[in-house]
Amino acid sequence: MELNEAYLEQENKQIARQYKELLRVSYRILTKDDKQMIRKAFETAVEAHKDQRRKSGEAYVFHPIAVAKIVASEIGLDATSITAALLHDVVEDTEFTLADIEQMFGETIARIVDGLTKISSLKKEGDISLQAENFRKMLLTLNDDIRVIIIKIADRLHNMQTMDAMRPDKQVKIASETLYIYAPLAHRIGLYNIKTELEDLSLKYTEPEVYNDILGKIQDSKEEQDAYIESFATTIKTSLEKEQIDFQIKGRPKSIYSIRKKISAQNISFDEIYDKFAIRIIYKSDLESEKFLAWKIYSIVTDHYRPNPTRLRDWISSPKSTGYEALHITVMGPKGRWVEVQIRSERMNEIAEKGYAAHYKYKHGDSQVEDQGIDIWLNRLQEALENNELNAVDFVEQFKLNLYAKEIFVFTPQGDLKSLPKGATVLDFAFSIHTDIGMHTRGAKVNGKIVPLSRVLKSGDQVEIITSKTAKPTKNWLDITQTARAKSKIKSVLNEEKKQIAEEGKVILNRKLKSQRIQLNEKTVNEMVNHFKLKTSKDLFYRVGIGTIDNKAIKDYVSSKNNALVTFLKNKIRKPVKSQNSLSLDEITERYDALVFGDDDQKLDYTLASCCNPIPGDDVFGFTTVKGEIKVHKKNCPNAIQLQSNYAYRILKAKWIDSSQEEFKASIKLTGLDNLGLISDITNEISKNLHVNMHSISFESNHGVFEGRIVVKVKNNSEIQRLLDRIKKIDGIDKATRE
Repeated sequence: MELNEAYLEQENKQIARQYKELLRVSYRILTKDDKQMIRKAFETAVEAHKDQRRKSGEAYVFHPIAVAKIVASEIGLDATSITAALLHDVVEDTEFTLADIEQMFGETIARIVDGLTKISSLKKEGDISLQAENFRKMLLTLNDDIRVIIIKIADRLHNMQTMDAMRPDKQVKIASETLYIYAPLAHRIGLYNIKTELEDLSLKYTEPEVYNDILGKIQDSKEEQDAYIESFATTIKTSLEKEQIDFQIKGRPKSIYSIRKKISAQNISFDEIYDKFAIRIIYKSDLESEKFLAWKIYSIVTDHYRPNPTRLRDWISSPKSTGYEALHITVMGPKGRWVEVQIRSERMNEIAEKGYAAHYKYKHGDSQVEDQGIDIWLNRLQEALENNELNAVDFVEQFKLNLYAKEIFVFTPQGDLKSLPKGATVLDFAFSIHTDIGMHTRGAKVNGKIVPLSRVLKSGDQVEIITSKTAKPTKNWLDITQTARAKSKIKSVLNEEKKQIAEEGKVILNRKLKSQRIQLNEKTVNEMVNHFKLKTSKDLFYRVGIGTIDNKAIKDYVSSKNNALVTFLKNKIRKPVKSQNSLSLDEITERYDALVFGDDDQKLDYTLASCCNPIPGDDVFGFTTVKGEIKVHKKNCPNAIQLQSNYAYRILKAKWIDSSQEEFKASIKLTGLDNLGLISDITNEISKNLHVNMHSISFESNHGVFEGRIVVKVKNNSEIQRLLDRIKKIDGIDKATRE
């Protein structure tokens, strides 16, 4: 592209104008030193990027200036962040080194620029699993400085705003990644305006026709909406002014993306959506009077318009963990239409607009401390990052689940308030108090009544956890927990338990083979792994440990081994198996012979997607087609990002299970002599000594003789037989039989 002197002169003037505007729009008050540092960073960026141009043809330096403007005005970060934003691409794209930046601008700015460079250097191409792994790596930079992530979000926003010059396939890929990673992250940090813009811009490229259709309809109805807001405001203005409240009333249209979601989820047309906008009342107040004035405004609004009591949201008494504070009410407005009214002080509005960054302070001696909310969030995030049990895709899905979940607030018995994601259960609450409490949860009381551990909590519940030293996690706990913390701790314990059972199983197998005059060595183990159609030696030991491979199964193996011809044929067709020595203790795999869907493990009809050809054991998800059929895709399928970004409402959880590990209900009939403490002896034997879950229990006594029925959950026939043998030995039991 040929650039004449006149064009370059004009461009340089525009660069200078943009720099002056950057200083003018800064949310923070900039000192003389701040301005000198920003000026130095601006001149460094101009020099470093002087020979670079973007795909649109404009000088590259416009990009870092634009990112710095977003950081300065829309997010409200400090001069250090503005400086780092101006320099964010310098080390990656030019001859300047990190050492140069540290020498010129100091260690803090160099650390932030280094974090941004690391994120940019992550491999951009690849499937969903690679994107997820990159996301995990990106979040690890939070350990250094949260400003890294915030500047990266600003960088992504400007890229999304200026993506028109890119190839369509690149646009769709970047937009999908934005929906998958950056929008949830912006939401969690409290950058609601940016999150909304990222979602809308992503829709513009992933579904342009839908985007333009909704945008056109919003613009067409703007005049009518403005008139409606004016009519609503006029009714309450006099009452607010009478109370000498300094306020302003604004209308806020719903985002295009949220309208699209509502149209899809509820299968309705644009015209059928009644809440296309919200009305926001922003009032001036000192800190002490904020709450009082909010409820005063609430009272005035509801004097004029009838409220919907089920739609009151008080985030002033209990702010969201993102820092968001406001009072939301839904009232019946003019023309019989429900309208959401948001009541915020100017301070609350700043937090809503700028996110944590509006009040995010860094430690400088004792005078300033970090926001407690962001500390709590970083600690939780750090726990999740350090959990190596989760693969990267599961980590991202769990992270997003916890981000987007609406919050509930519940009380401890002492009256302390705990926030949990909507949908959290009693068991999630137990783990949120302390890992040890979660691990030993035996039961719980909600509002004074005993409830099952799967009970979903709601705001205002008071929860008391009942613990027992003998209680321990079971596999079904994973299905009744929602939070990443609880799931990761439970998985960790179950994996450890599996290792121990496998070690015990190895000892048992060695003893049983010795009695058959067979030595337990690598050759024998490989033969048995093949014989039982397993994958590893640890599968074999584990199944012996839990009794799935019992005496009869081992004798069958020995019989087949003694038949020389069968052994010869088996060796001919046997596939090579990993040697025992190459396996680690946690390599306990499962047979994965069944596929289940949803939180309740339903067995549904499905077909395997031909684009990625999943096989048993792969991480998968279900996708409901327009015909209502379920197609199963691998989580790292090339189409996964597009499907999950554009059709999230059609995605079904799916997982392969080992049917031999499923628990079955078995009914035991008991008869015997009634005596004091007998029922306690029976239940102790079942739950404490044999660690079997009871589903139901009933007893009837008639003149000193009792009959009872217990329904238990067991994995296999040998487990029920072992249970019957133990119960028969209890004093007073006459008969114990399986029904």
